[in-house]
Amino acid sequence: MGRTEPNRRERKKAATRQALSEAARELFLERGFDDVTVAEIAEAADTAVSTLFAHFPGGKEALVLGHGHEREAALAAAVRERAEGVSILEALRNFLATRGPFAPDPSPLARRVADLVLATPALRASARTLWTGCEDALTKVIAEEAGQDDFSVRLLARYVLEVPDLAGAEPDPAAALEAAFVFLRRGWPGF
Repeated sequence: MGRTEPNRRERKKAATRQALSEAARELFLERGFDDVTVAEIAEAADTAVSTLFAHFPGGKEALVLGHGHEREAALAAAVRERAEGVSILEALRNFLATRGPFAPDPSPLARRVADLVLATPALRASARTLWTGCEDALTKVIAEEAGQDDFSVRLLARYVLEVPDLAGAEPDPAAALEAAFVFLRRGWPGF
């Protein structure tokens, strides 16, 4: 039988990642993203700077935003695992509606972090890069699910991945998300 629970080393790594993320979030929310160094984050988490970069090679931005691979997997799962009768575009809209500024009932902490991302140019640019970095993976899964593999599929993936940055910065992000998908449905009615 395979091991179902993480071993001690895996648990320790997860605890270190969690401590680094929490320390970074507290410092960023207290002082602002640009006014916190990686050395201060490492010290607050009682780790070395090299440990921080071992767990978060993307540096300070990754401490807030995570890694692109997680995002790719979640996007692909949203499309592949959608319920019967749910279109690809509806599955993607439903997925995005749970993230960042679109979340319907975020905790106060989640709201503060989303506001931090929007208010910090480096974080906003990194978030956009993480989304658009999923283009190949999303194009592939849409092509597989739609049975269509042409330029229009890549174009659709690109537009969908720009929505978080564009709609997330609007005064009413949820309404902007809905409006974006109205336009996407018009351009890709079979999706």
